Amino acid sequence: MGRWWRRQSPARQDRYATLGPLVSVLLFLAAIISAFWYLRNEEFEREQESVKRDTEIAQQQIRLRLIENQEQLVRIAREIVTRTIDQDEFLGQAASFTRERPEITNLIWVTSTRMRRASYSTFMAAHTEPGVPASEAGHSLPDTRNPEPEEAFKAARELRLPVYSRNFTDAFGNAVFQVHVPLLDRSAFSGTLIAEYSIDSLVRYFIPSEVSRRHTMTLLDSQGKVVASTMALTPGEPAKPASILHDVPLAPASNGLLLRGQGYRTSIGLISNTLFWMVAALSALTVWMLLGTWRHMRRRMQMQSALVSETNFRRAMENSMLTGMRAMDIEGRITYVNPAFCAMTGFNENELIGRLPPFPHWPPDRYEENNRLLQQELQGRSPAGGIEVKAMRKDGTLFDARMYVSPLIDPKGMQTGWMTSMTNITEAKRVRDQLSASHERFTTVLEGLDAAVSVLSVQQGELLFANRSYRLWFGADARGHGLLAGGDPGLPMIADLGDSVDSFGGLPTQELTEAGSDPREVFIESLQKWFDVRARYLQWTDGRLAQMLIATDVTGRRQAETQAAQQAEKAQVTSRLVTMGEMASSVAHELNQPLTAITNYCNGMVSRVKGDAIEKDDLIAALEKTARQAERAGQIIRRIRAFVKRSEPQRQAAQARTIIDDAVDLAGIELRRRNVAIHVYVAQRLPTLMVDPILIEQVVLNLLKNSAEAIDMAGLPPARRNIELRVVPKHTPEEGGVIEFSVTDTGPGLKDEVIARLYEAFFSTKVEGLGIGLSLCRSIIESHRGRIRAQNLYNGDLAVGCRFTFTLPVETAKSPGLEPAMT
Repeated sequence: MGRWWRRQSPARQDRYATLGPLVSVLLFLAAIISAFWYLRNEEFEREQESVKRDTEIAQQQIRLRLIENQEQLVRIAREIVTRTIDQDEFLGQAASFTRERPEITNLIWVTSTRMRRASYSTFMAAHTEPGVPASEAGHSLPDTRNPEPEEAFKAARELRLPVYSRNFTDAFGNAVFQVHVPLLDRSAFSGTLIAEYSIDSLVRYFIPSEVSRRHTMTLLDSQGKVVASTMALTPGEPAKPASILHDVPLAPASNGLLLRGQGYRTSIGLISNTLFWMVAALSALTVWMLLGTWRHMRRRMQMQSALVSETNFRRAMENSMLTGMRAMDIEGRITYVNPAFCAMTGFNENELIGRLPPFPHWPPDRYEENNRLLQQELQGRSPAGGIEVKAMRKDGTLFDARMYVSPLIDPKGMQTGWMTSMTNITEAKRVRDQLSASHERFTTVLEGLDAAVSVLSVQQGELLFANRSYRLWFGADARGHGLLAGGDPGLPMIADLGDSVDSFGGLPTQELTEAGSDPREVFIESLQKWFDVRARYLQWTDGRLAQMLIATDVTGRRQAETQAAQQAEKAQVTSRLVTMGEMASSVAHELNQPLTAITNYCNGMVSRVKGDAIEKDDLIAALEKTARQAERAGQIIRRIRAFVKRSEPQRQAAQARTIIDDAVDLAGIELRRRNVAIHVYVAQRLPTLMVDPILIEQVVLNLLKNSAEAIDMAGLPPARRNIELRVVPKHTPEEGGVIEFSVTDTGPGLKDEVIARLYEAFFSTKVEGLGIGLSLCRSIIESHRGRIRAQNLYNGDLAVGCRFTFTLPVETAKSPGLEPAMT
């Protein structure tokens, strides 16, 4: 035991020394409680055995009495059956029988039909004269209100044995039960002899007095209700529940009655024992004091463990950190260095601790400077931002370091020295120099850009950066940024607008900085310049949300685009004029017919008027015909004039059928001259197009004219001189909902090399062609975001025609002259 104790640690020995007395006191209290419990249980078992014994004694006494009475009743029944006695003698024997047996209150002789032959009642004996049968008084009739007697009678008749009835209440309110002895005459049932017992008398007379003095005896019916008891209760006072009970059946009756013995504990309970509580109180006091001592010891152990853990933590932190730590006393002597300081300088602890200046890690050529810094440090005048110094390793190499100094204070508040932390900043300094050079190069690049670059704080509206081009155009004013961003110079700055600055008002900074830029072109009126502006949100170096704009001068490009648009417009007009020039002979022939008719009508009317050979009605009819021919000629001229006149391109809501009708009317002149038939199919209920109708009409006319020329030049017979023009809606995965225009001819088709160069400017298969027709058609269709293509039609390997198809996207009609908004 002593060897085991010595092997334990001091902390465990303290724990065992504290817990030992506590466990001893608890074991002592458990032993006292167990002793009290054992004695009380032993006494309870003795009392239980006494109740059982007395209950069985009372049961035996009542049993013997009932058996004795049953034997006498069987004897009287035998005499009745053998007719040894008559009714009067029966009453005499009944009186003698009941006088000796106070528990029997009635003795009744009934026939097999349950008719009373004779009866005797102890209740009526005191009120009748001697020799007068009780049957004549009418007080000993069987109680027909209770079914128990009848059930017992039937059972005795069937079993031919004595039967005890269940208990019931008689006419006087007394709890009774009956025994029915069958009367058997030569094995024939002739009735029963009934003896009625008073349960209260049976308990009062036949339970020994010494038993009733020790314990309470009660008779219970089959439902557990108390029928009789040896203990008299005060009216209104409930019976005290017994702690010990023992039940036995009432033999030989076996009619559901139980004899119950009740006992009570006489000893004081464990909880009410004063000695127990004194022992418990002393034990609790001892346990409380031991627990207090144990808690105090545990707190001390916890504090000791926390102190050890804190020391280990600080040592581990100092050993794992990359910052070198050095402690010095007031005289400047080194008292402590951590492993990081040793690793940084290359010297071990033995070479550093206890050394006075100059220290081994001081470069020889910097002794004077380092000594000055050390004196400044010892005097407490080191700057809060630290000191940048040169340090030397053991191998003689130098490195840059930054040192921070703080005083060492003991628990009494007295300064005992200085703690210095040293960080190697060689790499950080190199990176800083590289960043400075990189920043300088980046600034040089930005300053050399022809585009204006500006950065504006979203919250404060402060111009954070502006390159040379921005300053050249707008100066150092932030309003130039607002102008490029689309603002009005008279409006307040972005900082004054709050969340309504732009559409990113409610988004977090990360969402704004990740959002892409949408280029747009802005015209600065004060500079008379166009700028292509690209905007992006970014997070500035100090964390503020900022907007960066890159504005490129695109004035020259805009001017070139304007000139290109003007040249395209001129080309379109020229193309229409060329088309009309090519159709001049056809137009002249078309106009010659109405003009010839007008001449003929006029000459005829003049001749007839001169000869007075014309009536008024004939004159009016001739003039109306002349007017119609003039109107026909004027319509042709107006249509040609509308087609060739110079106008600004303008998109507007237009119907495909109207465009086709106008184009076919103009193309019909050329088609009739070349003897080419045209078949037109326009689908019903086509959606409205947002196009320039004149330009689309020009495309359709050009395609029809080319088809007619191809057919005429091929010299095809009249049956094959046909052109089909179809306009139908269509939906494709690539283009979506479109309207398709197709012109199909029956000419010789196009060669593959011609199809490859079909849309090149100034390329033409005609001898006198300019090569701008189809190129211009493609430009017009693509400007309307449509597509145009050509393909040959084959019958086997033979080309039997050519089909030109172009599509226009279906859009909701908008107001004329308005372009869709660009976002």
